[in-house]
Amino acid sequence: MISLSGGVRAAILRDDFSHARSSGLVDTMMKTPGFWESSSAVQRVAGFSGALAVALGAFGSHALPRRVSDPKLLRIWETGATYHLVHSLALALAARGGAFENRPAKVASLCFATGIALFSGSLYALTLTGKRRLGAVAPLGGTAFILGWVALALRR
Repeated sequence: MISLSGGVRAAILRDDFSHARSSGLVDTMMKTPGFWESSSAVQRVAGFSGALAVALGAFGSHALPRRVSDPKLLRIWETGATYHLVHSLALALAARGGAFENRPAKVASLCFATGIALFSGSLYALTLTGKRRLGAVAPLGGTAFILGWVALALRR
């Protein structure tokens, strides 16, 4: 059983999410009717994200080595593609059917989508540009992934 300190568990379960946010972005997205209210829309995003992850993984295996010679950068790309694919599947899991009516499932889906963009996106950009400072964004995406998994654990 996961034991969460402070208000993390309460923040995930509460409607206003105010205890855990540092900006109004999460609050705005969670309260905006429409996209994040529809499990089918999130399922579509998960499907397209998974397809993109496979395509980028294939690009990383076949075409990227002709453009990037540094083996460390190629491994960074592979890490980004792996986490991208795994969390596309997690996004699909979070958005499954009636379970999506549960607030933690919505929070998890938002966290997974954010994590894919920040973690994998920064690793892809780092590999393509060679600018190491782009890697500083990856921990933010990793944190979003962790929060997504915690939210799934709290789902009823």
